[in-house]
Amino acid sequence: MCGIVGFIGHTPNAKDTLEAMMDRIRHRGPDAGGMYLNEEIALGHRRLSIIDLTEQGNQPIYNEDKSMVLIFNGEIYNYQDIRKELVSAGHHFQTETDSEVLIHGYEEYGTELLNKLRGMFSFVIWDEKKKQLFGARDFFGIKPLYYAQMDGSFLFGSEIKSFLAHPAFKKELNTDVLEQYLTFQYSPTADTFFKGVKKLLPAHYFIWQKGKLTVQRYWDIHFQADEAPLLGDWVKSISETFHDSVRAHKIADVEVGSFLSSGVDSSYVAAIANVDKTFTVGFGTDEKYNEIGWAKKFSQAIGKENFSHVITQNEYWDILPKIQYQMDEPLADPSCIALYFVCKLAAEQVKVVLSGEGADELFGGYNVYSEPNATIYDKLPMRVRRTIANIAAKLPAKRGVNFLVRKGRTLEERFIGNAYMFTPAERKALLKIQTNAPDPCAVTKPFYDKVKDADPITKMQYLDLHLWMAGDILLKADKMSMAHSLELRVPFLDKELMHLAEQIPSKFRVTHNVTTDDKTPYTTKYAMRLAAKRDTPASTADTAAKKKLGFPVPIRVWLKEDKCYQIVRTSFTSDTASRYFNTDLLMKLLDDHKNGKADNSRKIWTVYMFLVWYAVYFESETTK
Repeated sequence: MCGIVGFIGHTPNAKDTLEAMMDRIRHRGPDAGGMYLNEEIALGHRRLSIIDLTEQGNQPIYNEDKSMVLIFNGEIYNYQDIRKELVSAGHHFQTETDSEVLIHGYEEYGTELLNKLRGMFSFVIWDEKKKQLFGARDFFGIKPLYYAQMDGSFLFGSEIKSFLAHPAFKKELNTDVLEQYLTFQYSPTADTFFKGVKKLLPAHYFIWQKGKLTVQRYWDIHFQADEAPLLGDWVKSISETFHDSVRAHKIADVEVGSFLSSGVDSSYVAAIANVDKTFTVGFGTDEKYNEIGWAKKFSQAIGKENFSHVITQNEYWDILPKIQYQMDEPLADPSCIALYFVCKLAAEQVKVVLSGEGADELFGGYNVYSEPNATIYDKLPMRVRRTIANIAAKLPAKRGVNFLVRKGRTLEERFIGNAYMFTPAERKALLKIQTNAPDPCAVTKPFYDKVKDADPITKMQYLDLHLWMAGDILLKADKMSMAHSLELRVPFLDKELMHLAEQIPSKFRVTHNVTTDDKTPYTTKYAMRLAAKRDTPASTADTAAKKKLGFPVPIRVWLKEDKCYQIVRTSFTSDTASRYFNTDLLMKLLDDHKNGKADNSRKIWTVYMFLVWYAVYFESETTK
């Protein structure tokens, strides 16, 4: 795992500029650094040594005649197989790294190389003969890649913060993305919070040549259920394919550990990975917020050592500016901070950890996936439900009212992903500024159009795989792990496992009122839970049925306490807040929450995280 930076275009003191950009991402690769510069391009690399720990593994890496040069972030798990093909085709390798297969593979296969890869990656290859830059990002978006065209320069890298060191970079807030963020809790499109900076989307590549940039998708997900196999056949296939993926994800020349919560995903990984150490964090002693006791019991059952840390309220709030700096863009997911601390804990022991991200999106794990057609109310005509919803929308928000509002909207209208913070009307009222942000449904429509004939569960999964997972889940996984020079691997997000998941009928992904022989109820991730049960110890068999907490954070409780209330109040009444928001509405959200009139915790947190991020990137001397 590493970090990459670079730029094309005339830059005075190019070497000094490149070094400054590399220093901004030193945390991604503290073991070594390397550069390539000529009159056209500058490439920089920070290395975290995982495979081939010798100096031979340092980057940049070249082809035989040094007409091509590579910088790479990620891991290619099937590199040995690809290497054999390339050697047979006449290519000569200088190192034992997985990185080198990319440059020889690109020589041999061109862009078709990407579909041969199994792994997580973002990389660029400069072709000196063609004066052409090729850049690519992995299938799911595990590894990030950003780019910007400014003042005659083309900038690219693993983190936006590296661009701050380039003289051509102009730092401006993208207010359109701010408005979208208020609904999604992350930036959902290729645009970022920095005007002119874009993220290369998952499963895309770009080619830059003579000032022209083209971007192309090279892979997509295609759900097509196979109704022939029985449930037991799917369970067996999941087990075999996942075991193979975990084996591939353990390839390393350093020790590998595993995160562990009380949910089935991380438990399944830990149970079959045969790592020596597991890592868990929690809050206080309340089991709603603390899974440490369960994790220690599970670790003991599988014969592993568990390391844990209880996060205090002060630790949580004090680290927020650093978190938002590492994120590059504001993210309103409270679990991001818990992830930061579990990465910190793991980095004290190992260089690589396995984690359970992706299982919910592949196999239908979110509770919201069980909502369509789950009640008798769903059988009412939509026109009747819509009328009731319009009336309910005028009432104070609470569980029953929210149910009526949701059920009065089509899936495409109500589901934009796992987080829906502010409605379009709410965010317009909240913002003092005018923007050109699209409606949330305009953001999700291209994805729904691709699966318009699919069942509701498949539609929701397809949307989450493209927006929620890349924009929230994987973004925080990469940034929080790399903040501690820790490589985080996600064996559920494997191309072979995705191909299998595409074929599983929705009735074996999400079920209603299904029980197994031991009377354990299952709803979500049905087939996958049965596969996991094969490998989890009998003493912890309830793992397969246990609802995942997902790094729960007690912000709802904290925001009612005077100390935390005052922290947010100071932010909500600041000059920055008044520049962008109607602060009387912000204070109403905060006061109503404190007084128990409504649970506004997530909406409050969404705005507060933006204000923390803004202070770091636009008001701090360190980011100028």
